[in-house]
Amino acid sequence: MQLLDGKALSTKIETIVLSGVKEFKKISGSVPGLAVVLVGHDPASAAYVSMKKKACDRVGFYSVTHEMPEDISQEAIENTITMMNNNPNIDGILIQLPLPPQIDTTKILELVDPSKDVDGFHPYNVGRLTTGLDGFVPCTPLGVMELLAEYNIDIKGKNCVVVGASNIVGKPMAALLLNADATVEICHIFTDDLKKHTLNADILLVGVGVINLIKEDMVKQDAIIIDIGINRADNGKLVGDVDFENVSKKCSYITPVPGGVGPMTIAMLLSNTLKAANANALRRV
Repeated sequence: MQLLDGKALSTKIETIVLSGVKEFKKISGSVPGLAVVLVGHDPASAAYVSMKKKACDRVGFYSVTHEMPEDISQEAIENTITMMNNNPNIDGILIQLPLPPQIDTTKILELVDPSKDVDGFHPYNVGRLTTGLDGFVPCTPLGVMELLAEYNIDIKGKNCVVVGASNIVGKPMAALLLNADATVEICHIFTDDLKKHTLNADILLVGVGVINLIKEDMVKQDAIIIDIGINRADNGKLVGDVDFENVSKKCSYITPVPGGVGPMTIAMLLSNTLKAANANALRRV
């Protein structure tokens, strides 16, 4: 069994981004800018935004966080996004999800300029991903693909089972795998007999937020396990959706939690923002 070390790869990617920022600054005289909208006081969201801010600082991005109260109005968020869309110093816009129930999340995501949609959630970018065209891809599944590539794991023709069908992870993950010529199956909360499907996976990718959902008897020998879940156990420890202790004895590769997919998500956000900055600079020439 070999660990897929996302922490080490994310450091490598940050070094590449840092070099790209220096080059960008030399040519344009400015630095890439990332703006984040954070609504409410959810501890997990706040911690994640803080990690993003620190990563931006490490690579030399300009970053700003728009912190808004839980009872914010739809109009107020829309006005902020419009302001960021029109701000030439902002290359990437990130809406930290989830948003409170009074907010129409779909409308908010659709309002973000697709050229600044570094999270890849705008329908324009979703469509480009689905049809295999270049655009912005959601950071977590993009990070998974980078991790597989780093370890020279061949995806072509492999049976890949994605557990979880969210717009943020499951669906884009399946699209990326399909674009890479894998045979893809998506399982979700209504899937009958999950074990029957997971046992067929050469590569099993799980992101549903259920501790120890995937047990040792649900994976075949030498399968590759990508644990995208992140949960806090009763003892306060961060754990994934896979029973790591037992499944790791049976698989060929596995991502740890923490230290696997998580760091890759932030690394891909940095990479996407630099990509947006370069494209936006070209448009302004």
